Amino acid sequence: MTRLLLIDDDARLAAMVTDYLRQSGWTVAHAATGADGMRALVDEAPELVILDLMLPDADGLDLCRRIKAESSAAVLMLTAKGDPLDRVVGLEIGADDYLPKPFEPRELLARIRAVLRRSQPGGGGTAAAARPPLRFGSLEIDREARTIQVAGRGCELTSYQFDLLMVMAERAGRVLTREQIMEAVRGREFEAFDRSIDVHMGRIRQAIETDPKVPRRILTVRGVGYVFAKQQD
Repeated sequence: MTRLLLIDDDARLAAMVTDYLRQSGWTVAHAATGADGMRALVDEAPELVILDLMLPDADGLDLCRRIKAESSAAVLMLTAKGDPLDRVVGLEIGADDYLPKPFEPRELLARIRAVLRRSQPGGGGTAAAARPPLRFGSLEIDREARTIQVAGRGCELTSYQFDLLMVMAERAGRVLTREQIMEAVRGREFEAFDRSIDVHMGRIRQAIETDPKVPRRILTVRGVGYVFAKQQD
């Protein structure tokens, strides 16, 4: 079972996040200080650390350096700071991802899954040769870099929307119900936080379709769900 460590002094947030992640099937330990966090790093041996940059006894960036130097755990940083420099510095010293507060639990969950996929053996780097980008005409989806291009133009999607697109693209030509799509991204637990999968599909269309009002890639199958068209444009 995947082990996670949350280092955050916000008791209310920690309780909510810990409960949410445990419901998703993970083992989660919590530490409220940097010192307790470093002890838990040894005792719990987590695969991923969710680290708040604002701690009462330690600088989060310094703590991130120590975690990366002393363990193989991935680090997902949380911060209430709005300065983009924090993000740049954090990523430069080895953090695997960065999520500003406030955030939605489903976004945290999606980012954790993405980080864990990338950090697993075969999750990136040399695995690119084994998992080449998916190409559908002018649409290119890089599964390893988690990027999307249409005719050479980059497209912006949230981590959750990228996962939804991947579910569709990897099953091109197959009609999927909304429930099958949600289950495929292990997203059943998102339903309490997600207004509608249809909203996300609309945003994906805005990003990848030439004319979102007349989609040619992601098609609605009335009364059933969606299908990702195989045609090349």
